[in-house]
Amino acid sequence: LDRIASIGQIIEDRLTIHEYAAQRLKDFPSSDAAYHNYAETVELLKAMAAGNPDEASLFSIGRTVEGREIWCLRLNSGEKGEKPSSKPGALFIGNHHAREHLTNEVSLGLAAHLLNNKNTPEIRKYLDTLDIYIIPMLNADGAEYDIATGSYRWHRKNMRVNADRSIGVDLNRNYDSLWCEAGASHSPGSDTYCGPAPFSEPETQTIKRFIEDRKNLRTLMSYHSYAGLLLYPWAGKDTPLENEKDRAVFEKMAKGMTAFTGYKPEQSSDLYVATGDTTDWAYGNSGIFAFTTELEGKSFYPGAAAIDKAVTNNVKAAVYMLSVTDDPYKLVN
Repeated sequence: LDRIASIGQIIEDRLTIHEYAAQRLKDFPSSDAAYHNYAETVELLKAMAAGNPDEASLFSIGRTVEGREIWCLRLNSGEKGEKPSSKPGALFIGNHHAREHLTNEVSLGLAAHLLNNKNTPEIRKYLDTLDIYIIPMLNADGAEYDIATGSYRWHRKNMRVNADRSIGVDLNRNYDSLWCEAGASHSPGSDTYCGPAPFSEPETQTIKRFIEDRKNLRTLMSYHSYAGLLLYPWAGKDTPLENEKDRAVFEKMAKGMTAFTGYKPEQSSDLYVATGDTTDWAYGNSGIFAFTTELEGKSFYPGAAAIDKAVTNNVKAAVYMLSVTDDPYKLVN
């Protein structure tokens, strides 16, 4: 570069090879190129909505810490965008945790399945009679940071800069359900840091508003990885759900879904007690039959080969959930 400059050429910038790589490789490793980063996710969601205007609409429910839009694809043959609906509602959420990229793929795969099969009698029935919402990438900042060097960073939390300069709050410990008691940490450097207060994060605030504004929501699935489990409340208490009828609904719905995935159904706290959990808050605050799916695999990074099987089986489970969303209590009546 010095020799080039000596003959009159202007050197606008100097980067080491490592600095250049860090700027250029802001994506998945090449072996995992089948996964969708944030830009690819948004592009795909926009294409789905544009290609299916009678069934789909796309809108932002808010912004992340770093200002990225949190996109929601709505599938409803009647109401579009944020227009209220009286139809029974179902909500699917991916990527609470940054490194759990497979959850984004399952969410996108579900949307694609429902739209690609919109003219079959079963799927058409759900599009006509239900109000379906899919938020594939809640923690877009963290998901992007996790792949920003072209290698995985094992990042779990969002991208809040904490008072001690550590990065991130665990979004799935930030809900106002026994907030920051067992299974969560007040230490900002911890992977399970609950944040400075319940709903302190813009990402969880958007989910709070979203759910509280939609009284028609009856079922919810929060996708995580990895363990091969289907979990239901309580997560924050190691005692069974007090409402026996609701507990029976959770148990029957869980068995119905795991018939397709082969996952083990159990109360969340049987895995470990975790307070501030999404599903505990959604059920406790709004009476929604809310589940956590821990996708299969032996790592947070199971490779591109894991996508097809996880999507195929979890789409079947999700369609089962849609089949009971109109009235979950019909499983026990």
